[in-house]
Amino acid sequence: MSKDYIARLRKLAVATLSDGCDQIAGHRGFMDFNIKARVNARKIVGTAATVLEVPTTESHLPELAFDVIDESPKGSVIVIACGGDKNIAVWGEIMNAGANTAGHEGVVVDGGTRDVELIEKDTDFPVYARSIVPASSVGRLKTLERDIPVMIGGVLVSPGDYIVGDGDGIVSIPADHVESIIEFAEEAENTEAEMVEYIKEKGSIRAATDKFGRA
Repeated sequence: MSKDYIARLRKLAVATLSDGCDQIAGHRGFMDFNIKARVNARKIVGTAATVLEVPTTESHLPELAFDVIDESPKGSVIVIACGGDKNIAVWGEIMNAGANTAGHEGVVVDGGTRDVELIEKDTDFPVYARSIVPASSVGRLKTLERDIPVMIGGVLVSPGDYIVGDGDGIVSIPADHVESIIEFAEEAENTEAEMVEYIKEKGSIRAATDKFGRA
């Protein structure tokens, strides 16, 4: 994990980074709109540690998710793909305690979270999820694989890709494009800041778009 990339990403908005994925990587980086901060909303930036869960009717604990929480580098974003079922909680108090203790950055789940009041009471660990729902994953999902590329929220996320979340949602930045996307976003945000000041000065959006050649 490049600390320089992490520090630079913390200063950039998900929206601008999403534009960078469109322009540089040539595909969308933003996850589905309803994967958003559900508990302890704050910005997260880190590299992905991935888990794949699949439906089951058998009773399984999420053993591989436990291993990823315990074994991934400090500062990781735990990314759990599980098919997008909003009526199953794949995150709760115990997993949250483990991830917070391990020093991870946050979690992004393609399903629900539960134990909201307990998580908020005990930690400030950010949970991004599709929903809040009380239903346990035991007897409904099992962890199948870890540390593999996973589809989550319409985006393919590979281990080590850069995950950024803020009030607009989540973007996944491919590791092999991260430097170019950061540079794109830095330049775009600098230009946008200049445009805002120009609009204030001239009292006209049209004047700014004409001067800077962009909207």
